[in-house]
Amino acid sequence: MYWTLELATYLEDAPWPATKDELIDFAQRSGAPDEVIENLRDLQEEGPYDNIEEIWPDYPTKDDFLFNDDEY
Repeated sequence: MYWTLELATYLEDAPWPATKDELIDFAQRSGAPDEVIENLRDLQEEGPYDNIEEIWPDYPTKDDFLFNDDEY
């Protein structure tokens, strides 16, 4: 199982919290690539998952980027 930022973006609009089966169903209905569905099937736990960080702990957040919102 591997995640990239591109693959993870397909789950940004998922109905959180969601179980493994609900996420697979969402990915299929939203037209996510097969890699996303395969990654979800490889999850060990059934969930529920509250957000993408529980699936991919390295998912980048706003804090990971080095820009200041106040400047813009």
